[in-house]
Amino acid sequence: MNEGSGSSRVRRVLDEPLTRFLFVGALIFATYGWRSRHGAPSPGRIVVSQGQLASMMVGFTRTWQRPPTPGEWEGLVADRVREEVYFREAMALGLDRDDTIIRRRLRQKMEFISEGRGAPAGATEAELGAYLAAHPELFRVEPRFTFRHVYLNPDRHGGGLERDAARLLARLKAEPGADTEALGDPFLLEHEFASVTAGEVGKQFGKEFAAKLGGIPPRQWQGPIGSGYGLHLVWVGARAEGGLPALADVRDAVRREWDSARRKEANERFYQDLLERYTVTIEGLEPADAGKVAAHEAR
Repeated sequence: MNEGSGSSRVRRVLDEPLTRFLFVGALIFATYGWRSRHGAPSPGRIVVSQGQLASMMVGFTRTWQRPPTPGEWEGLVADRVREEVYFREAMALGLDRDDTIIRRRLRQKMEFISEGRGAPAGATEAELGAYLAAHPELFRVEPRFTFRHVYLNPDRHGGGLERDAARLLARLKAEPGADTEALGDPFLLEHEFASVTAGEVGKQFGKEFAAKLGGIPPRQWQGPIGSGYGLHLVWVGARAEGGLPALADVRDAVRREWDSARRKEANERFYQDLLERYTVTIEGLEPADAGKVAAHEAR
């Protein structure tokens, strides 16, 4: 390689924005170092590592979709030093004590560390199956209904509500193709529902209505069934029974819950191990009772 090509490569490297910015950063820290040596004694040494500089560069570039200018980079580095100075002085003054937000954030970090240390290995099929059987309430599938209804408003029918419902039911059975919306009274909700869960039915019509809907023979006009709105004549087109599904149908959901439970257990073990290093005093309680309160497992 000749001398000219070597010089041109050096110039290209020096012309790279990242090189210039790192050079500016080095100058700033050199200035801080000179001031520390020739000025007032410093209570400590601040070091901003190359890794931190690179992280700052990456963060700025991702945010703004470009590298910082020399002036921006100088401001970033100076702000990082300012942050460290204020942080150390605040800690020295005890400003972190009794600060709810700081305490909560530090607790979250410790819990994150404990969860990382206790990250569970992949669950076996047997473990997932056992977890599904032990926690059926988390995975049970609700019954689903496809139905339509004809509504009778008590305010419109008065004392003849039951009689009118019986007459209308007989007509619906005799005329399967009748326009059900035209036969009933105006209703705020839909007249037809497709594959809705029992819970959704309960929210809109009431739990009693949903319970009775589950006992109606399919493809027959039945009723009347009461709700908070009045009376309904109902035709159930399809019903899917609920229950505990097979593991193959909910494996991903079971695995997520299993992983979450294992992380919580690891967090609790980590906390209990740390708690053994302390003697807990809760004013008004005996020492043994205070220990029980502190050791109470999170739910």
